[in-house]
Amino acid sequence: MEDASQVPSGSVVSVWRYPVKSMMGEELNAAEVTERGLLGDRAYALLDNSDGKAATAKNPRKWPRLFDFRAAFVEPPGAASEVPAVRITLPDGTTVTSDQENLDRILSGALNRGVTLAAARRGEVNAEEYWPDMDGLDHRDTVTDFTLPEGTFFDCAVVHLLTTASLDPCASYTRRAVSRCGGFVRTSSCGWAPTRRVLRRTPGSAARSRSATRLP
Repeated sequence: MEDASQVPSGSVVSVWRYPVKSMMGEELNAAEVTERGLLGDRAYALLDNSDGKAATAKNPRKWPRLFDFRAAFVEPPGAASEVPAVRITLPDGTTVTSDQENLDRILSGALNRGVTLAAARRGEVNAEEYWPDMDGLDHRDTVTDFTLPEGTFFDCAVVHLLTTASLDPCASYTRRAVSRCGGFVRTSSCGWAPTRRVLRRTPGSAARSRSATRLP
């Protein structure tokens, strides 16, 4: 009798890591998974010089261009080493690195707002979320603060496993309430969500999670 636990449940289509919070990221061939998600994921964030809050696309009125930036590590991060420098591609195609002395000035100019690139550290950081003027939400047409998990730049979950079986109908059902933006989708119910296809379902099987330290 065939062992059900050995039946393939799906195949990984792509793995993405986002070194800087709310910027576009880098596609990987392999990734080390830790208790804080993919090693190096959201290791950096931009902090608003005026209030110290993390820049996030959840407040698009304040940060309308974050998705126009792309970040990738200069070299792969290691679990036993310091977080490596990150290379950021600006909307105009210019590239800068986190070890440049004038980095914050360049980023501030590109965003028209004073910012500082910071690595995740101990302590809590706040961020903001805009709630559209829509029925059924906790707030309407307002911005609220929320606290990121201590020592991280994650909103809450450290890993998102998305199936094409879920993404395809979601895009269809919410077509009128969706605006696409550089690899993410804005829905009326769940805010910003990645549209990158991560897991392709094997016909006749149910997708399920697997314990692994590396992904192919």
